[in-house]
Amino acid sequence: MTPADITTFLKDRFGPDLQLDTADAWQVDRPEFRLLVLLSADQRDLRVLVPIAPAQEVQPFLTQLLAANFEDTGEGRYALHQDVLWSVFHHDLASLQLPTLEAAIARLLTLKQQGVEPFFETMLEAQMRQIIFTSKRQGQSLETTLQTLDRFYSEGVMGDLSQGSQYQTKVLGAWRQQLERLWPEVEG
Repeated sequence: MTPADITTFLKDRFGPDLQLDTADAWQVDRPEFRLLVLLSADQRDLRVLVPIAPAQEVQPFLTQLLAANFEDTGEGRYALHQDVLWSVFHHDLASLQLPTLEAAIARLLTLKQQGVEPFFETMLEAQMRQIIFTSKRQGQSLETTLQTLDRFYSEGVMGDLSQGSQYQTKVLGAWRQQLERLWPEVEG
């Protein structure tokens, strides 16, 4: 693939949102994402990058991000640089084919769209499992555990639900769903 091929592809794919910064750098700015396409100094390698989130926001998920690089990200990878979490694709330019570039960009944009939500959900589920494990070890039932959580919210230990009983009902309903889903899976 040549730089001219890249320009043609990006123009076709992103139209007027494409900015040609230099002969070896392209940028697409849209409200939902920013895409950078860069050639290495020797023009042998291509990098495609999409910023996802500030590094500070992803600190709790670094282990999960590294595991995702190994298991889940496909053509893309997570990387930290300049205090930003990026989705990144890196490929030798000479052997790069258009379908590979198309798939990589699609994957990077999917990683951007997902953000850190999957990692937050995994962390939340691990904490829920710990609560269930502890409750079962203490001989508590599902209902007793829910009553304890309700009391913790009422006392402000787990957050302020003073926004109204409808909000409190919604939060506790979400707790109930998760506890009911995970309760049979966790040994106490």
